[in-house]
Amino acid sequence: MSTAPEPAETVIRPPTGWQLINFAELWHFRDLLYFLAWRDVKVRYKQTLLGVAWAVLQPAMMMFIFYVIFFVVANTYHNDDVPYPIFVLSALLPWTFFATSIANAGNSVIGSERLITKIYFPRLAVPFATVGAAIVDFCVAVPLLILLFVCYGIMPGWSVLLLPVIFLLFVLSAAGVGTMLAALNVAYRDFRYIIPFLVQLWMYATPTIYFDLGPTNPDSKFGWVKQLLPLNPMTGLIASFRAALLDQTIPWLDLGFSAAMALVFFFVGCFYFRRVEDSFADVI
Repeated sequence: MSTAPEPAETVIRPPTGWQLINFAELWHFRDLLYFLAWRDVKVRYKQTLLGVAWAVLQPAMMMFIFYVIFFVVANTYHNDDVPYPIFVLSALLPWTFFATSIANAGNSVIGSERLITKIYFPRLAVPFATVGAAIVDFCVAVPLLILLFVCYGIMPGWSVLLLPVIFLLFVLSAAGVGTMLAALNVAYRDFRYIIPFLVQLWMYATPTIYFDLGPTNPDSKFGWVKQLLPLNPMTGLIASFRAALLDQTIPWLDLGFSAAMALVFFFVGCFYFRRVEDSFADVI
């Protein structure tokens, strides 16, 4: 009588070291990604009086404040071709998306502690879902910009077809920076205080609310500040988004630099997240 062969021994070990982004696994869990994003949208506006209308009121109120300060009081805007409300809102909408994405993504892993410590799923789905929720807010706020265009009688040109590509670069940048901050926030809880300060500082380093940076006097000792502005990756994206929307000349050099930095942000942030995600359940 022949004996049954002994069962083979299978040892399951978690991967170690730097890991590639498993896009196939993320696609397999796409339903989870969708429900996490939808959960973030519902939780954000749960038990609010105006609900999702806050996605419109936030950029609208910021536009009004900047209009009063920089146009009415300080009178620093001198461009007769583009009304200041459209100039500001065309930059505030993508910036608000970016700022909301990295702020929420940075705290997303900490906020999903119970889910992460109980079941397995690709952890990248957590910060990616917050970016998806911010996309919903952006889409809700876009009609406000369209309304301003109608009120001022401005018609976008063919360059508006570039907007989806430019917005995709915003998404990649937000996902990359957000996942990096999410991983760092697990290990170093100081980042919960650093993130709001980082968002505020980054906004003022980006030409969202002003027409130009630096004094107009060429002999001023602060003129070098203006030369450093293009080193901010958001400068090229904001300027290109605004130019495509207003049918102006696209700053291709700045856009190319920003596109390269968006890819760097995305892959570096995701690679670092994948490098440390196995320790989340123990550290969180």
